[in-house]
Amino acid sequence: MLSTRPDGGSRPTGIIKEVTPLQLSRLIATAAADKKARGIVRLDIRQKTSIADYFVICEGDTDRQVRAITDSIIEAGKNQGVRPLRIAGYDDGSWVVLDYASVIVHVFLPGERSYYDLESLWKGAAKADAAAGNGSKKTPARARPAKKPPGPTRRRIRSA
Repeated sequence: MLSTRPDGGSRPTGIIKEVTPLQLSRLIATAAADKKARGIVRLDIRQKTSIADYFVICEGDTDRQVRAITDSIIEAGKNQGVRPLRIAGYDDGSWVVLDYASVIVHVFLPGERSYYDLESLWKGAAKADAAAGNGSKKTPARARPAKKPPGPTRRRIRSA
């Protein structure tokens, strides 16, 4: 049986034990970070829409990593008695959506994320603390590759 939200909201949470949407969004961000997800962003959309309380948006470098991030999120939720109501896009692996009712998770490939640009669409939403742990460490959405160090210099040996 699904419980209603702990704060008295009408949307079902799809959970067995009481986990607040804030706690769930943090759990999801931590599980994504455990699989090296990049650009983890939690958006507080409570003041903007009634479809959910939080969005968690992140990306993986390959479709295999996107699915691994998704599996990690699902497993972490199961360990807390939480299961998504719906999963979309898992087989394709370019954009996976997990619907936990109060929290909606988007796991993208970098190209898909930049194309749909959900952060701009929801730009008025407050960004909750970033990823795992204390949330003070943000990961870049698209990290630039490090510059290559200059190669060894060649010296000419002059013969006398």
